Amino acid sequence: MSTRDTRKDDTDKLTLAKEPAAGPTGAVACAWKVLVVDDEQEIHTVTRLALDGFEFSGRGLQLISAYSGMEARNILASEKDIAVVLLDVVMETDHAGLDLVRFIREQLHNRFIRIVLRTGQPGQAPEHKVITDYDINDYKEKTELTRQKLFTTVYTSLSSYRDLVALDRNRHGLVMVIEASARIFEQRSIEHFAQGVLEQLTALLYLDQDAMIITASGLAADRKDDVFEVVAAIGSFENLVGRDIQSSLSQPILARVTDALGKKASAWGTDYYVGYYQTDSGLEHILYVSANIPLSVPDMNLIEMFSRNVAIAHETARLLAASQRLLPLHEDPQ
Repeated sequence: MSTRDTRKDDTDKLTLAKEPAAGPTGAVACAWKVLVVDDEQEIHTVTRLALDGFEFSGRGLQLISAYSGMEARNILASEKDIAVVLLDVVMETDHAGLDLVRFIREQLHNRFIRIVLRTGQPGQAPEHKVITDYDINDYKEKTELTRQKLFTTVYTSLSSYRDLVALDRNRHGLVMVIEASARIFEQRSIEHFAQGVLEQLTALLYLDQDAMIITASGLAADRKDDVFEVVAAIGSFENLVGRDIQSSLSQPILARVTDALGKKASAWGTDYYVGYYQTDSGLEHILYVSANIPLSVPDMNLIEMFSRNVAIAHETARLLAASQRLLPLHEDPQ
């Protein structure tokens, strides 16, 4: 047995209340990432058992294991979207866990990740000193962590993480909107305005960052086919800006968009919403968002409002640009 193993006693064992298993953990692709940092294999095993079947906001968990502070550093440096760290204090050194906290906050400058300190030796890291000296979010003794308490701890930690990330995304989107609004009639500023609107919208609704705004021009004098152009997009649609949707969208999404345009009405499903708006001059706008949670009526109303505001701003910018192109054609009266 290693030196670090003999330093720990039976108080380092995580005990769990006897409860039936709840089913498999959610799909990894859209799961919340939780990093378990502990040098005891048993802790990783019982943590997985305790959180089996866990879901928050329609998403399961992806549990990532690290068995030392150094291994955890490498994982945190490469995985940018870890939401919660369940962290032991005593590992390769007596203060390896606390050193990792400083690394997260001071070197990675990550203020979003929620850090839950779990210790089997509270005397090694007294709660009062740790809470006051380190930027952690919760402190638990392993002997008090029943399955229900661990579930509650992870649930509340994820809720805090989600809200912090949403606020930051909303702040970034608001900055883009304010900057673009100040020069709304400059070339391409409408695209920046729309981009900021999308970031705010997806943050407010806690949606996946997959959204786009589409303008549909009417028939041009020398063309017979309508042109549908993406003016702003984020997430998986990001590379579609400026492109014709007929040749770039997947068939299911294209069918939803063209159906909304044909019916001149918004449409929605379990995992998407297509917001339709037409300005007084006939300019049509589509706001398409993918959702990772069921959308409520207030959510839909908010999407409609965002779509309408972007459409009006875009139309105003287009009308001003058109008038500026016509100005040279008129001679000033003498």
